[in-house]
Amino acid sequence: MLPDAAHRTRRSLLQGGGRLTRPARLAAVSLAALAALAGCEGLDSDDAVSDTGPAAPPPPAEEALEPEARAVRLVRIGTFDSPTYVTAPPADTRRVFVVEQGGTIRVVRDGRRLSRPFLDISSEVSAGGERGLLSMAFAPDYASSRRFYVYFTDRDGDTRVQEFRRSRSSADRAHRSSRRQILAQRQPFSNHNGGQLQFGPDRLLYIGLGDGGSAGDPQGNGQSLGTLLGKILRIDPRRGRPYSVPRSNPFRGQSGARPEIYAYGLRNPWRFSFDRRTGDLTIGDVGQNEIEEVDFVRRGRGRGANFGWRVFEGRSRFSGGTARGHVPPVLERRHSQGDCSITGGYVVRDRSLGSLYGRYVFGDFCNPRIRSARLRSGRATSHRATTLRVPGLSSFGEDARGRVYAASLNGPVYRLAPRR
Repeated sequence: MLPDAAHRTRRSLLQGGGRLTRPARLAAVSLAALAALAGCEGLDSDDAVSDTGPAAPPPPAEEALEPEARAVRLVRIGTFDSPTYVTAPPADTRRVFVVEQGGTIRVVRDGRRLSRPFLDISSEVSAGGERGLLSMAFAPDYASSRRFYVYFTDRDGDTRVQEFRRSRSSADRAHRSSRRQILAQRQPFSNHNGGQLQFGPDRLLYIGLGDGGSAGDPQGNGQSLGTLLGKILRIDPRRGRPYSVPRSNPFRGQSGARPEIYAYGLRNPWRFSFDRRTGDLTIGDVGQNEIEEVDFVRRGRGRGANFGWRVFEGRSRFSGGTARGHVPPVLERRHSQGDCSITGGYVVRDRSLGSLYGRYVFGDFCNPRIRSARLRSGRATSHRATTLRVPGLSSFGEDARGRVYAASLNGPVYRLAPRR
């Protein structure tokens, strides 16, 4: 339960717009957890931090704390300025990159945070609330091409995806002058900006865009194939100017449809991921008033998938109309359980994490308890809460070894590690 001040803030914002936007959520959580950097169980004494944030709501009656996760702890790798994402280049086992909302990307090399940023585009980024520098992705051939991509909100409030190159002389520095515009999308409202970039198992770039914002998708973007909003896109930034559309994209050549669209019917796919072993796609789609959802499809089955928004919120009908071929979520979390904004994660492929291996870890911005489930086609099984807690959870991430990270918008970034 949030403290009274935060609860009143959340309630008044909900009444104003029918939906707590990520800026409002940040305001509410900041009131509730101003002093908390993170709530972590199982840290060594020199890593431990005080847990003065809101107490996690108890797990639902049908769930139990996950006993195998008691062997997992959170190890802090550093504290950053509103971190929104964590990743690493392919095959680079020395470096982890942390994206900061204000427009900088930081390097942690051999466990030490470097003082000089890898990239600083803060003068071009509109940061705050759901806007800012939201993620980055390294090209599969990054070691030779030096190309990487960033997703941010520009000064006009619109979404931009841009390509940069790493310096030839230093793996810890990018060339700002190497910038190339890939994609620009006008945003009609300040929320539901999406924010995820991922290269898929097919070595193509996937881009998650929210429905454009406000509440209830007033422009009907989720079900419209004539806009990029409310979609996951798939493009090839290596070919064409500024990119090419793969021939296998499901709506290429269809009249009135944007050929970049890979999947649709999404409200705000803030974080999605590919299983590094199987290539399966999992999406954490932020809900409206009641339901947060996890969508899951086997490798390649997301092509042309319709995840239902705004006709459906989760498995429940939200509005009139039809959602052709609707793919229902495999997992739902309700606001009555203490959640408000799902933070999608990864299927764990780090064998050092024991029984968490092969399980999908995820969380919520308002509920600090990290959870896990085993994903199957059409359903999730053994959905449980872990003992790990990260207030203000903004993102999960993965490094080149497949180790999993969790970032708090309050500052700390942690790695999930076996208890010594």
